[in-house]
Amino acid sequence: MTGRYYEEFEVGETIEHEKRRTVSERDNQQFCDMTMNQQPLHLDAEFAAETEFGERLVNGLYTMSVAVGLTIPETTDGTIVANLSYDSVEHPNPVFHGDTIRVQSTVTDKRETSDGERGIVTMHVEVFKLADSDDVLVCEFDRTVLSLKRDHAE
Repeated sequence: MTGRYYEEFEVGETIEHEKRRTVSERDNQQFCDMTMNQQPLHLDAEFAAETEFGERLVNGLYTMSVAVGLTIPETTDGTIVANLSYDSVEHPNPVFHGDTIRVQSTVTDKRETSDGERGIVTMHVEVFKLADSDDVLVCEFDRTVLSLKRDHAE
């Protein structure tokens, strides 16, 4: 277990997640197939070539899902009770096949539950694709989790 207990989160702290992921065509295709999303902008090269993007886009929900997965080791691995919400999701820039993404989480709020046995933690998650000069923000959202407190962990 590598996740943090409620007490270990500090409001204002930014966690740079070390793992990165290069998104492949197969990743995008498989995610679209599993979720039954047949949007041609994600799957049809000829269709996508005629759009302002000029090529297929990676499904934004895949990007968000991978981002959550990349945050797990340093945040909630083994210490989470439940994900409570994902809010204020934005996709300001596209992700393409072959892009490598990295993630950082900033703790924006935390409070104990009314019984004092657990805590609610909110993190602002930012997803960037690596670029030659500055990394480009491709997704951001707020993730709220119900976290174990160390003294009440089973």
